[in-house]
Parts: sequence; C-alpha cells; structure tokens
Amino acid sequence: MENMRILQVFGCLDRGGAETMIMEIYRHIDRTRIQFDFVVHTDRKCAFDDEIESLGGRIYRVPHFSGLHIIGYRKSWKKLFKEHPEWRIVHGHMRSTAAVFLSEAKKHGRYTIAHSHNTSSGKGLQNIVKDSLQKRIKKIADYFMACSEAAGEWLFGKQVTQSCNYSVLKNAIDTSRFSFNEAVRKRVRDDLGINSKIVIGHIGSYLTEQKNQSYLLDIYNEIKKTEPRSVLILVGDGPLRPNIEAKARELRISESVIFTGVRSDVNELIQAMDVFVFPSHFEGLPVTMVEVQASGLPCVISDKVPAETIITDDLVTVKSLDKSPEVWANHILSRVGEPRYSRVDEVKAHGYDIETTAKWLESFYLEKSKA
Repeated sequence: MENMRILQVFGCLDRGGAETMIMEIYRHIDRTRIQFDFVVHTDRKCAFDDEIESLGGRIYRVPHFSGLHIIGYRKSWKKLFKEHPEWRIVHGHMRSTAAVFLSEAKKHGRYTIAHSHNTSSGKGLQNIVKDSLQKRIKKIADYFMACSEAAGEWLFGKQVTQSCNYSVLKNAIDTSRFSFNEAVRKRVRDDLGINSKIVIGHIGSYLTEQKNQSYLLDIYNEIKKTEPRSVLILVGDGPLRPNIEAKARELRISESVIFTGVRSDVNELIQAMDVFVFPSHFEGLPVTMVEVQASGLPCVISDKVPAETIITDDLVTVKSLDKSPEVWANHILSRVGEPRYSRVDEVKAHGYDIETTAKWLESFYLEKSKA
C-alpha cells in the first residue's frame, strides 16, 4: 500500500523556526506510512530543498502572492489540487494567503489545518494587509494548531482555542543533539578563535525588525565597555544584515561581532556561548529557546517573548525592553560563569522531545485521513 502524502505549505524552506520544526518532525515520522510534500512561494533554492528530496518529499512552487494577481494565484492552487489527489491533508504554515489555498483545498475535498507560529505580523502597510487577509482563516480551516497558547489566541481567537478542533503542537527538538558537551564547546571556541573570550550569543535565522538585533548591538556596546574581552556571535541572515553590520561599525564594535550567517551546526555553536540574549519584539514560541535551554545555557530574554518559552527552573530571566541597554548589559554579565550542564530531562518533561511530537502528529494525520 502506498504511503499517505501530506502537503505542507510555506513561504520558503529556509532555516526559520516553523520550517526547522517541521523538518525535525519529517526526519522522525514513520515515512513508510506518511510522506510530506511541500508547496513554497519562491523560485529560488532553499536550505532544506536537498534534504527534503533525499527523504522522498517533493517540492512544488506557486507564484509569490503580491495581492495583485489573486485570480492567477487561485488558479495555480486549483491546478495543483486537480493534479494531486493523493494529498489528503493540507497543513498550512503561512497566514497571509491561507484563506485562499485552504478554501481551494476544501473545495477539492481535502482536510485542512491552519498553524499559527507567531503573535504578531509586525508593523507597516504590508503587515496590515496580512492582518486583514488572515481574519477569514478561523472560518475556513477544519483544524487549528499553534506553537503556543499565545500564538493560537492571537491568530484564531479564544472561541477556536477553547474548541475541540485545536491543539498546541510544541516546537519540539531532537534533544540528543543539544545536550551540553564540554569537548564540543572547547573545539568550537578553538575553531572560532574565542577560547579566552566571554561569548554572548544570539540566534535569529532571519535578521529582521522582529528579532530586534539593533537593540542587541546597543546592549553589547555596553557589555564591551565593561568587559573588553567579550565577543558577540550573531547567527542568522536576512534583509537587515547590512544595517546591523553598519551599526556595529558606527559603534566601533564590529571587530568583536561575529556574523556567522545561516548555519546548520547551531547545536554546536550554542555550546560555545556563555549567555544567550533574545530581545525580540514578539514571538510565537521560538525553537531556539528550547534548544538553548536543553544545552543548559543561561538566557536573558525580553518581556515580549511568551512565558511558555520558560521551560527550565532557573536558566531564563526576563527584562523589559523599556529598560536601558546598560541595565540589560549588567544583568547579562552577572550571569557569565554560571555552572553549565545538560537540561535535556527538563525539556523532555515539558513535552519538547521530537520523538513524542512526531508520534502524536503521525497518529493525528492517520486519524484525520480516514475522517
């Protein structure tokens, strides 16, 4: 019997939080029973494309939606659903056009899932348009998922999140990859030439306004004044990288800021850090925060990150974005040198182990495919 194929819908397949989470599930799900296919809204090759194809997945492309070609966009989806009756379930991870592709999926008899991965669209005209487009989702989808209660309530509202057609699917990780390892820590620090340094770390797959890396540079500038042997590692890439690099030069700290770009060895880079800093303006439930806590890394995060993010007893402290960079810097430095050990068991106990999550979603897909 041929395995069931589930369609996952994304904007692209780079190393963002939602994409990383689904890829972890894909690696651990029983692919003799279930296979994933993907639709993306870009023509360029993305970070996970090769791996998806190696696992048996297929990638299909639709036009990037600008709001000006709704008829053509809808036709693209109609064509896909006619050509692929094997897609029994459509799992949507992007909000902006979900009302279109989920409604087309339902017209073709598919079971539809809307998945919320954030708590805001951000600022600006483009994001106002997104907010408008996503309002209809809660009236269209058959089932609703979210990475956190805050993310679910923001996109779907309380009526949906209190219904039987809603679940929080935790952003689980392969905990074995993030257990603290002193030998890996030493090797990575040696490789980066930072073995004698105090290492402040930040991971934001996309360097965007949401992640607030500009404010992070202000914080690090204060850290550098107090502790000149410190360095800041920024993992990720994105549209704001030139601006952030320019600001580092203006602050005269660029020689102490390491831009790694997008990396596939984030689990090892985390080992090299002394304190993790996450001053985001908004978040759903970032996979990164699960990863760094599993590795026992002290974290200082903003008060805009959901409280559900805190899954260890003592690793995470919260600071208001209204506080000065100097206040943040002083607290970050106070956490340097704390004993480091693996916190994998705590992360597992809170339900963030990928094996458990993959089995749950596998059972869910199989059950709904028969409905």
